[in-house]
Amino acid sequence: MFERLLPNMRVHSVYDIDLDELRARGVRGIITDLDNTLVGAKEPLATPELLVWLDKVQEAGFKVVIVSNNNQTRVGQFAAPLDIPFIHAARKPTQGAFRKALAMLGLQAEQTVMVGDQMMTDVLGGNRMGLFTILVAPISPADEGVMTKVNRGLERFALARLRKRGLWYEEGTK
Repeated sequence: MFERLLPNMRVHSVYDIDLDELRARGVRGIITDLDNTLVGAKEPLATPELLVWLDKVQEAGFKVVIVSNNNQTRVGQFAAPLDIPFIHAARKPTQGAFRKALAMLGLQAEQTVMVGDQMMTDVLGGNRMGLFTILVAPISPADEGVMTKVNRGLERFALARLRKRGLWYEEGTK
């Protein structure tokens, strides 16, 4: 049961994702969470560092769509200046928003990755859809809302079970 929470890859931040490796795997699209994945939950706009990364993503030929459980105002104000399509109020980990994102990208699940900071929403939802999932460390955990804090508690429980089964290790300990 807890195996569905395991990401295919873990990195510290989106900047650590090897875009060449993704292309070699046949990946052509990136579905990404917004809050605490691309920027802190209270950061209204893309940082200069994120703008550089998004340029690299585009230059590498990847299509991008933001899929967030946050509201239209938050996601729209972030995505509009970047000209990135988005889905708000996504209800991750349910599959509807992931299906819609794949349709927006015009890609199949095996050509797409899901990047996010939460196992309970991003990783679980992506895994259920057959996406390659990449878990990033949350950028600003102190800024998280109530539901995210609830999810973090569930994650801690799941991680304890995964560690007990030898399926999860801390970075640098394997």
